[in-house]
Amino acid sequence: MLNCTELVGMLAKYYLSPAYVIEFCIGFPGNLLAVLGYIFCLPEWQSCNIYLFNMAVSNLIFQCTLPHLSYLYANNQSDSRPFTCVINRYINHVNLYSSILFMAWVSMDRFLLIKYPSRNHYLLRVRTALIMSGLSWLVVSVELVPMIVLMVEDLQSENWTRCKDFASLQLEGDVNLLGYSLGLTLTGYILPLAALCGFSQQIAHLLHIQEKALQRRTTSYKWPLKVVASTTAMFLILYTPYHVLRNIRIASRQHWAGLELCTKTYIEGLYSLHRPLAFLHSAINPVFYFFMGDKFRELLVAKLRKLVGRTG
Repeated sequence: MLNCTELVGMLAKYYLSPAYVIEFCIGFPGNLLAVLGYIFCLPEWQSCNIYLFNMAVSNLIFQCTLPHLSYLYANNQSDSRPFTCVINRYINHVNLYSSILFMAWVSMDRFLLIKYPSRNHYLLRVRTALIMSGLSWLVVSVELVPMIVLMVEDLQSENWTRCKDFASLQLEGDVNLLGYSLGLTLTGYILPLAALCGFSQQIAHLLHIQEKALQRRTTSYKWPLKVVASTTAMFLILYTPYHVLRNIRIASRQHWAGLELCTKTYIEGLYSLHRPLAFLHSAINPVFYFFMGDKFRELLVAKLRKLVGRTG
């Protein structure tokens, strides 16, 4: 029989480690191809391309942290370098919340493009997209400042020898870790998800009006609705269990919870099971780059064929 105290270590070695390796093998080539494709194959950038490129960069940077995390989990080790520990956790969470935020801007862009096909709306300008992208990075970073401070305090209490996941921090005093986690869930996940749902509904409503006015099916505009709806479903499925279990995990460690050790361990085990699933979006997102970016797929395929022709 497996002792409950051994559960988390077994999951880290035999589940988290291979799961992150698989995500890296799938996600790194896809995001690298997308980033290089945007840089070298796109002659004219539009607002949607700006948001998707930023998301691809965020995913690519996150993918670069996975081999190190996988190695640590496989060898049952904790990162002994405080700076690396904090930076890796920061990158993980920046990617988590910047991805859904950039996709919310993409869905807004698709809605406005259907409403203003001539691109005469100021939110469809490249300059506006650059400003909003910069503000998005800033907002997400500001949201994570308290988490970085809490991680540094926890590392200090452990004599800089043990790197913990955000939900596993153990801080004394007046620190309301659960309150911060709930606030981060609201601002970093629920609000952008609500924006995705709202723009999906608005796109569907606008297409319905156009169909009635034009007396025909607007097939060419149905594709953005399908992609936006698919991304909304993806974030809902992947992010919701992670955030629910993270908050339950933090709550279970509070003194007022009064839970037994094995109960806490089982909750931590469930949380560990869903962590790779939450970050699976970084491996799936390249699919949306190809189907959402204006003419990006055609330009990239043409470029690859040209390169293959030269090497052949």
